[in-house]
Amino acid sequence: MMSDVKVVWEIRAVLGEGPVWVEAENAVYWVDIMSNKVHRYGLADGAKTTWTFDFAVTSLNPRRDGGFIGTIEDGFAYIDFDVLSAQPLQLPEADRPGNRFNDGKVDNSGRYWAGTMDIEQAGETGSLYRLDPDLSAQQVDTDYIICNGPTFNLDNTVIYHTDSIKRIIYALDIGADGSLSNKRVFTQFTRDDEGVPDGMTVDSEDCIWVAHFGGARLTRYSPAGEILEVLPLPALNITSCTFAGAELDTLYITSASTFMSDEQLQEYPLAGSLFSYQPSAKGTPTALFAG
Repeated sequence: MMSDVKVVWEIRAVLGEGPVWVEAENAVYWVDIMSNKVHRYGLADGAKTTWTFDFAVTSLNPRRDGGFIGTIEDGFAYIDFDVLSAQPLQLPEADRPGNRFNDGKVDNSGRYWAGTMDIEQAGETGSLYRLDPDLSAQQVDTDYIICNGPTFNLDNTVIYHTDSIKRIIYALDIGADGSLSNKRVFTQFTRDDEGVPDGMTVDSEDCIWVAHFGGARLTRYSPAGEILEVLPLPALNITSCTFAGAELDTLYITSASTFMSDEQLQEYPLAGSLFSYQPSAKGTPTALFAG
């Protein structure tokens, strides 16, 4: 299957993450957190654009009213690409310099969910937050080392969320008001060759595609946690994925070159690149933030 994987942007991203399809532009945006960069890949013409900010954009999502919302080190902000600035909205961890925001995604109700992590990757100081369309923020779960994911089932009643260091993907039930309950282990990585679970997306069959940081693959799981497909990839640190395109039939997959030895970089010269793959399943449209 690796022969079906295409390299659409050969680049040495340090921590490529958070790909998101922007339907209005027919483009995939993705961030390089450790380089303060946001990249844009145009699906129609292959055009590549990069913006460099004075701060890290750790996740990004389009808004219903146009423009973008994202997470920066301390919290949620509107992101302005014209002047390379951020308008802070809620900064729930501005008083925690040992933490930073990491991955985030919008659900079908237009709410932005994003998690924080311990920069030293040691303490359970990270939390999961929810930003509602009225721009109020709530801490909804805690005791994470590195929050990753999240993604949601098709009817928006379950959130899948990861603690990469613990190598656990959790499932939590979402109430109508955005409250969470019934936290349980969806799956746990147990073998060294699997690496650790990173970003995720859900396809139109309600199955979950999980990126393996340090595992050189994506794995597709059924809603019951059964492994349905393993996709080997030509980069060691696979970070996340999203479906994109008019038919939502192509996965775009990000990767990272950080934490790799010289020998590993020689073995995986495409580390940090953006890849594409057409699976049998299709995706679902990108949910837009409602605030």
